Amino acid sequence: MYNSEEEFLKHYDSSNFEKLSMTTDILIFSISDSPTNNYRKLNEKLFSVLLVKRDTYPFKDKWCLPGGFIKIDEDLEDAPKRILANETNIHDIYLEQLYTFGAVNRDPRMRIVSTSYMALIDKNRLSDKLNSNASWFNINVMEDEKEISVYLENGTEEIKFKIKKTLKEKTTDRYKFEVIENDKLAFDHPLVIVSGIERLKNKIGYTDIVFNMMPEYFTLGELQQVYEIILGKKLLDPAFRRIISDKVVKTDKKQTGGGHRPSYLFKYKQ
Repeated sequence: MYNSEEEFLKHYDSSNFEKLSMTTDILIFSISDSPTNNYRKLNEKLFSVLLVKRDTYPFKDKWCLPGGFIKIDEDLEDAPKRILANETNIHDIYLEQLYTFGAVNRDPRMRIVSTSYMALIDKNRLSDKLNSNASWFNINVMEDEKEISVYLENGTEEIKFKIKKTLKEKTTDRYKFEVIENDKLAFDHPLVIVSGIERLKNKIGYTDIVFNMMPEYFTLGELQQVYEIILGKKLLDPAFRRIISDKVVKTDKKQTGGGHRPSYLFKYKQ
């Protein structure tokens, strides 16, 4: 028996317990313009995710999310910022914690638990030049009641994976995800990407996260495109107006150029 905490810690033997390692994976989403040949139409929006190509084993030459090991003396919130800067050369963006992924066999090296972080940014406004091993991949998602099929492409490479959905809790509409097809993504990163997309769909309704990647001035049509590409569905104009009615303010500026009628520009109501 010990008479104090100091005495207990003095005799404490940590070798009696198995060891595990901690990592962090960073999920960076962006929405950008895709130029159209029709000058009467708005530019279409592209939804993309930032990936890096691994140059070491395991999963050498496969793509993955930026990530790495957390140092033993490092604060959990500082690790993703350091790793993101080292692996992609992106600095000073707001990251929020997504989920913790801890399947026993998620990493072939050892038992590793990963805390993931997520951000939604406008990649066209980044001042940092990406490292050569990092690339933006455009995202296309097809979803039904049982499966989510994701197609990623960056102009030269394509990545496909498929996720099985199982309803976990009916009252909260929560699903369990399982990878059933995956050709080029390392680790369990298909699960991380799908989990991030689902989180975005939920957060866009009750937070202002979407404005992290909007320019200072924008048309309601441009903003509606962003909502639609994240939600994966078209929105009726009246429904969309209700969603953003208390989030934006109309300015006296107008969008000019192109073949369409000038539209008033709005800005985020801070």
